[in-house]
Amino acid sequence: MPPESAERALNQSRWLSIVGIGEEGLKGLGEDARAAVSSASVVFGGRRHLELAAAAISGEARPWPTPFDAAMLDVVTLRGQKVCVLSSGDPFLFGVGATLSRHVPAEEFVTYPAPSAFSLVASRLGWPLQEIETVSLHGRPLDLIRPLLHPGRRIIALTSDEKGPAELAALLTKAGFGRSRMTVLEALGGETERVRSARANEFAWQDINVLNVVAVEVAAEADARILPRAFGLDDALFEHDGQITKREVRALTLSALAPRRGELLWDIGAGSGSISIEWMLADPSMRAIAIEANAERAARAERNASAFGVPGLHVVERKAPDALNGLPAPDAVFIGGGGSESGVLDAAIGSLKPGGRLVANAVTLEMETVLLGIHARLGGNLIRIDVSRVAPIGAMHGWKPAMPVTQWTWIKQG
Repeated sequence: MPPESAERALNQSRWLSIVGIGEEGLKGLGEDARAAVSSASVVFGGRRHLELAAAAISGEARPWPTPFDAAMLDVVTLRGQKVCVLSSGDPFLFGVGATLSRHVPAEEFVTYPAPSAFSLVASRLGWPLQEIETVSLHGRPLDLIRPLLHPGRRIIALTSDEKGPAELAALLTKAGFGRSRMTVLEALGGETERVRSARANEFAWQDINVLNVVAVEVAAEADARILPRAFGLDDALFEHDGQITKREVRALTLSALAPRRGELLWDIGAGSGSISIEWMLADPSMRAIAIEANAERAARAERNASAFGVPGLHVVERKAPDALNGLPAPDAVFIGGGGSESGVLDAAIGSLKPGGRLVANAVTLEMETVLLGIHARLGGNLIRIDVSRVAPIGAMHGWKPAMPVTQWTWIKQG
């Protein structure tokens, strides 16, 4: 049997087909994708997708339930029948394919992807996709774009609806990027496709198609809020009441925590949330839980998380160690406050995954005594951090030392 015939036979033996479809409808589908739609006993999709494919559907056309069922029970219960799922563009790029693959093994489905919205925008504008920042703001906070806002960069952003471009323009303007050029691309591939451009601070369109993507050419003003790609961000970028790990100590602390993609951090005694926030800024896959007993500081940490474009920071407003009960096991733990309280350090050590890193900072003698004791018992690294800053002395200047910090770093063996 020729290789292409064997592949087609294998595809036909799989009960589930996932078909990406664009605004051009059936004419944009290949022969095999059209056959998958027409041969299915049940075709799932959004109402718009079902309308686009209506001429090829011979089985039951079933719209997604409201609210959307992330468990995909309606699809999974039909295992063994010929089922087709319609998706926008590439089903595995912020699409339904990612959801389905959590419940259906890859060997049970075949996918026929169409060009993604990102690919369509890049082709319309002539932008090399490998040089572009991409982000989905569809059903997600607009704040996610903030870490990407660097002068001269290009960004392609998926939006939720017709209000998305105006809301994005407002965010850019407020953050000091009002001179950025925004290109709104509507109904890409369809009969009503339209492409328009305007500066963010001049954006005023009201008649925007619900299906739109925004391309941004970032231009910064002098006071723009630019988030550098480095540990130890300027303290002034954070809202705080003085309870913040200062930038020099923060840089050394994050270096010791050694973030790795996909990991979870516990930030105990989070204060302003600066450690958690910079941990999450290291990579979009990073996760963090900030534990802070003070209600005002917990709320401040949440505001900082939004302002830094990491709204996924989980803030727990309780006192450790009780606050740690039931939390998912961390890959790394930072103790910046409350570490001298009974049971906090032991609870953190017990919860840490094998191979995980624990970093604890001490400013007070009480916490330093705890760290000296745990170092004697478990080993690890113990360092002293001394930082001095220039300050006025009458009409002249001199070095003013900050309070020294004792830092213990320990790796949990398997």
